[in-house]
Amino acid sequence: MAGPSPALTVVVPMFDEEAVLPLFAERLRPVLDGLGEPYEVLVVDDGSRDQTPVLLLREQRAWPELRVVRLRANAGHQAALSAGLARARGAWVATLDADLQDPPELLPQMLATARAENVDVVYGVRSDRSTDTVFKRLTARAYYRLMQRVIGGHLTADAGDFRLMSRATVDAVNTLPDHHRVLRLVIPALAFPSATVPYRRAPRAAGTTKYPLKKLVRLALDGIFSFSTVPLRLATWLGVFTIFLCLIGIVIFSAWRIFGITLMGHTAAELPGWTAAMVAVMFLSGIQLTILGIMGEYMARIYDEVKGRPRWIVEKQFGWDIAPKQD
Repeated sequence: MAGPSPALTVVVPMFDEEAVLPLFAERLRPVLDGLGEPYEVLVVDDGSRDQTPVLLLREQRAWPELRVVRLRANAGHQAALSAGLARARGAWVATLDADLQDPPELLPQMLATARAENVDVVYGVRSDRSTDTVFKRLTARAYYRLMQRVIGGHLTADAGDFRLMSRATVDAVNTLPDHHRVLRLVIPALAFPSATVPYRRAPRAAGTTKYPLKKLVRLALDGIFSFSTVPLRLATWLGVFTIFLCLIGIVIFSAWRIFGITLMGHTAAELPGWTAAMVAVMFLSGIQLTILGIMGEYMARIYDEVKGRPRWIVEKQFGWDIAPKQD
């Protein structure tokens, strides 16, 4: 759709959100209409299998500012966000999930904060997570503490994918070639001036979560292996520690044999070489498999980057005059 660039673009990834989509539109549109500035809502349908595409098309006919990008297959939450950022035209770009756990009513405050404090990024920080389960709160706290130690102290705790970014920030993100991109880690690493806006995290308005434990673990692994070499250093220290333990083992088993010391009710003559061999083989095998696994994670990501395959493929677009393309 031709015309001047909007002041604000809101990027919303969706995957099987037919239950919550009408509620989401009802809450988001009045907030954006009340800004008194041109805006666009860019929904990336991440290969939904339910009625989400039909409902989006219906909403788009009644909501001129709504743009819809439908991906041919499910590419994942972070890839869908990236696809939206690549097409966002606004001077400011916000990212927001459709489940209404992050309140869209906070967008005007985030925009006012960015302009008043002259910052490039405003993070929505979940200061109250009482609606989450105890398990979710504990794992989230452990995740952010781990990421802060592994990646650096610039990461804001409890800041997920609800944020507002300047055009300069979005342009910088769009130049990055990473395939396994975790935006909640990428954007803080760019070190643009930032501010925070606290809010209470609400329960999901409808539908079911699209981030089960398996996907959360994968997100954490992508963050660690894509942004840090700490696991490789850990593998090195494991090797050093293993050598140290083996030296101690040599001393113990030598004393056991030479001086006839009794260990666990047996002498070396009664169990010639069996215990030492089994302990050494099992321990060293465990260390070797761990190191191979760490190296394999890095090699898999290098392989994905070298292949250069598109992170997503656009099937259809509604609400603007841009031909579908691959990314």
